[in-house]
Amino acid sequence: MGQLDGKVAIVTGAAQGIGRAIADGLAREGARIVIVDLERAEEAAAAFPDGVAITADVSSEADTARMARDALERCGSIDILVNNAGLYASLAMRPFTEIPLEEWRRVMDVNVASMFLACRAVVPAMREQGGGKIVNISSGTPFRGVPFLLHYVTSKGAIVALTRALARELGKDEIHVNCVAPGFTMSEGVKAHPEVVEALQGASVSARTIQRDQLPEDVVGAVVFLCTPGACFITGQTMVIDGGQYFH
Repeated sequence: MGQLDGKVAIVTGAAQGIGRAIADGLAREGARIVIVDLERAEEAAAAFPDGVAITADVSSEADTARMARDALERCGSIDILVNNAGLYASLAMRPFTEIPLEEWRRVMDVNVASMFLACRAVVPAMREQGGGKIVNISSGTPFRGVPFLLHYVTSKGAIVALTRALARELGKDEIHVNCVAPGFTMSEGVKAHPEVVEALQGASVSARTIQRDQLPEDVVGAVVFLCTPGACFITGQTMVIDGGQYFH
């Protein structure tokens, strides 16, 4: 038996990359998986027993409300929310003075507002059933002060703050809110942008205590643990998973 048998887990941005790896890890522990993504959700969900696909833009208030409603109707509960969707590899590295305001706002919408909206959509169901687990995916970049991606780094720092404040607010409801902050990860999305790999791969590996590429699977264990009963007295925390590049 898995530690998450009978639990329903929503994973956003889970059609590929880190999100898909997290969904695989939760499924191995017995969770029923709800894949939420802008595209390819149906294809990804088909790989899971009783998998559910929801095509949604998580930066949309209407879409996140529909996400929670559909998940409840089709699965009967929402026990776990992993907020993974975000913008990263498609962003050009450049001085902050050259970042268009429109792009800044889009990053904040997709990387931060989406988590606010998704949490707000699922928390009523978690409260009604007596608790739940929320895991937000941040990044190691705010802890290291990485330059030339100011909007991305700022958004990922905001996720840490969101996690801490929301954990305080939801503790009385037995809803645990934690954060995982991966290092530079060789995901499908990153590999699709060779210029990003060329700029960051070598420097990231050489700065790590464990000197190898980080893969999506390296993030999974921490996320799954935070969703299990073994983490029932952990909330408001951020785990940096980067091979020892930064000690947090």
